Amino acid sequence: MTPGELDAVLAFLRRSERLKTVTRTAWTSDGARETVAAHSWRLGLFALSLRPWFPGQNFDRVLALALVHDLGEAVGGDISAVAQAGAAPKSAQERRDLCELLGSLPAALRESLLALWDEYDAATTAEARFVKAVDKLETILQHNQGCNPPDFDYAFNLAYGAELAAHDPLLRQLRAAIDAGTKSRIPPAAD
Repeated sequence: MTPGELDAVLAFLRRSERLKTVTRTAWTSDGARETVAAHSWRLGLFALSLRPWFPGQNFDRVLALALVHDLGEAVGGDISAVAQAGAAPKSAQERRDLCELLGSLPAALRESLLALWDEYDAATTAEARFVKAVDKLETILQHNQGCNPPDFDYAFNLAYGAELAAHDPLLRQLRAAIDAGTKSRIPPAAD
């Protein structure tokens, strides 16, 4: 590594630190706003916890995809799924933000990280489809676990990303268990 490459990597890591402060529209169990970094960490842990039941997955790739999937949000912030409903897809802007974040890195590293994000976004591999499904499962799990405001829309989660888990029996089983947790959080209808 040349001194210039070292400086570029450190500068990238410093800019990426923003993910520790960019909040999502989810709350932790103690009522704090969840950060993108916290979500990405638990997504990786969730995926890794499933490793024994998914022997066909390349978990080096799975963890790399999990780490980069929201990296562009260090520039543009998070856009909640509810806010995305009916809006233009956020992926084009998120990719531009990611390119800005990666801009000063050595070309090979920049292209490698961008290729991982593109793979995740397009869901072109079994690993990317797996990470996309687990990403939605982690989000809903956090919503079920969080100390949310009284008007939180749990019903939205029952359809959110459901198609991503439909292709695999274990992911469907996990989805059903998490959906049961969602249903338990929905307040009874007023008479």
